[in-house]
Amino acid sequence: MFRKGEEPIGRTVGRVSRAIARGFDEALNAAGGSFSTWIVLLELKLNPGANQRALAAEIGIEPATLTHHLNGMERSGLITRRRDPANRRVHIVELTEAGEARFAELAEAAREFDARVRSGFSAAEIGSLRALLGRLCANIDAEDTP
Repeated sequence: MFRKGEEPIGRTVGRVSRAIARGFDEALNAAGGSFSTWIVLLELKLNPGANQRALAAEIGIEPATLTHHLNGMERSGLITRRRDPANRRVHIVELTEAGEARFAELAEAAREFDARVRSGFSAAEIGSLRALLGRLCANIDAEDTP
C-alpha cells in the first residue's frame, strides 16, 4: 500500500493545510482580526451589498454561523445590515468605513503572509503547485461523482 517511511499524500497535504491555516490565523490575529472576519470582509469586497443568505452560501458556512459572526462585526462597527426593500425577509450586508479600513489592514497581513508562504519558490514552481493541487481536488471530485 505505502512504501515504508512514505507518508500518504493526503496526510502530507492535510498537515501542510493545517500549518498554513494556523500561520494565517496568527497573521490575521496579529493584525487585529480573525479568519472569520477576514473571509466575510473579503466576500463583501468581492460582492458589495450581498444578502446574508448568498454570503453564507459563498463562504460555505451555515446561515446561523454567519449570523453569529455578523452580530459581532456589526457591534464592532464593521458592517451594517438592512432589509432588502424588494424582499423584507432578506438582509443586505454592507461594509462601513471602519469595515473598509479593517479590510485594508487584514489585506496587508494576508499579502505579507502569502509572500512568506511563497518564499523560496519560483513563479513556475507556484504554477506547478497550483496545477498539482488542482489535480488532487479533481481526483477527489471524480470519486464523488456517481
